[in-house]
Amino acid sequence: MGQYPPAGHVLVHISDTHLLGQGRSLYGKVPVDERLATALARLEAGPVKPDALVFTGDLADLGEPDAYVRLRAIVEPVAARLGAELIWVMGNHDERAPYASLLFDEPETDATQDRIYDIRGLRVISLDTTVPGYHHGELTAAQLEWLADVLAEPAPHGTVVAVHHPPVPTPLEVMSVLELLDQPALAAVLQGTDVRMILGGHLHYSTHSTFAGIPVSVAAATCYTLDLGADAGRLLSGVDGGQSFDFVHVYDDRIVTSTIPLESFAEVTGFSSEYRPMIEAMPADARLEQLSSKTSRLNLNEAAASDV
Repeated sequence: MGQYPPAGHVLVHISDTHLLGQGRSLYGKVPVDERLATALARLEAGPVKPDALVFTGDLADLGEPDAYVRLRAIVEPVAARLGAELIWVMGNHDERAPYASLLFDEPETDATQDRIYDIRGLRVISLDTTVPGYHHGELTAAQLEWLADVLAEPAPHGTVVAVHHPPVPTPLEVMSVLELLDQPALAAVLQGTDVRMILGGHLHYSTHSTFAGIPVSVAAATCYTLDLGADAGRLLSGVDGGQSFDFVHVYDDRIVTSTIPLESFAEVTGFSSEYRPMIEAMPADARLEQLSSKTSRLNLNEAAASDV
């Protein structure tokens, strides 16, 4: 209805589900299966129909086989109903062997889990930044060489790189120890390519930055979040609140990310979807007048305001 056409591609960015085997609660307190189900229910109930669901790592908290089995059972039916591609990314809490065998039906392996997806001309690269046995991130020389070869040929609608360890600074000093190492090497590969955005997780809070001139968007976790406003007496404070996921709208000349909280809140104002046909049928000048003017019928109609 405005000056921009609809986005050419829409991704849903979900991170850090941290599922445990047998549906156990994380730390005995957080029902992580339920938190993920809540996120997916919000997604399905909403108007956005994504092209792909991108999960940026820490899918399982301990790499337990049953956690991956449960993850597929929860997520795959939703992706199928939405008609969306499913893109998994390795996280430091994941284990490569069950990740490969139970999410991709491939033989168990200790090899890095890097994959390429073509979403109607938008290339999404799932890049494995994990170090077996450790929580920090790293990319091998072989991975960087592979990535450079892939990016040598631009994709029709550009490339989105999805990683677990985002190449951004964090104000949480303890988390900074567990960041992606040797980031200049990655920057050297990405500069001058068609990479339009980097999606990441790991930090358990939503944040945005740039890296090598490329926008970086980090999705908060669905399991628990890290409270950046916690009391100074805490180096880290993980809380069962503030969980969210992101929409990633890809336009021809830009990408827009939006954060959707898992928790729903009491509505106080708005418009029913029943108003859409009427608004769409208006000429552009009448639509602007009715929605923008402080004295228009729509903006003064108390019944309309209370209807929503």
